[in-house]
Amino acid sequence: MTVDPGVRWFKSTRSTGAKECVEIAFLSTGVGVRDSKNPTGPALVFPPADWDRFTHALVAGRFDH
Repeated sequence: MTVDPGVRWFKSTRSTGAKECVEIAFLSTGVGVRDSKNPTGPALVFPPADWDRFTHALVAGRFDH
């Protein structure tokens, strides 16, 4: 999906200065996710409820090895 160029994208505060990160943006339609190495490339957009489930699972450690 193409996202409006005026959207504010950001990385995690735990991100290093490297360019190998994902960036997110809060959109009117949900949460956009893109590859920081390709900022003009496509973005995935997730509905707010899906993003909430994902972030809650992260906090709960469901993706820890």
